[in-house]
Amino acid sequence: LVTVASAASGARSGGGGGGGIRELRGGGAGRRVGGRTEVRDVEGDREVQELGRFSVEEHNRRRRSRDCGDVRLEFGRVVAAQRQVVSGLKYYLRVAAAEEGAAGQNGGEPRVFDAVVVVKPWLESRTLLTFAPAADSPNES
Repeated sequence: LVTVASAASGARSGGGGGGGIRELRGGGAGRRVGGRTEVRDVEGDREVQELGRFSVEEHNRRRRSRDCGDVRLEFGRVVAAQRQVVSGLKYYLRVAAAEEGAAGQNGGEPRVFDAVVVVKPWLESRTLLTFAPAADSPNES
């Protein structure tokens, strides 16, 4: 912010020209403070894959504690992810998971789920906020 204010102030006073202002606008395009950013190389990002595994395990644990039957999900992989800085990091994950022993139901094909996980590294805390079938999943049942 100080750099932006200094550059804007210099441009108004005639020193430094307008080139710096255009450069600042172009360099920050598409990024907002607190906005979501795509995670690149999702499949190679060990932290994102671990959070996907955590979200499936936590979903299974919650289903067991509510006595929702024996159907368990088996983690496949995170196929897409976004990261947002909040009071910690909020991850929006698209997770592929298959039902254990459900080969007859959907041919063993993984289903796609959307999960939201908040990570607070300084507290060594991970919290699953939501886990649900993806609205646009072709295998949604």
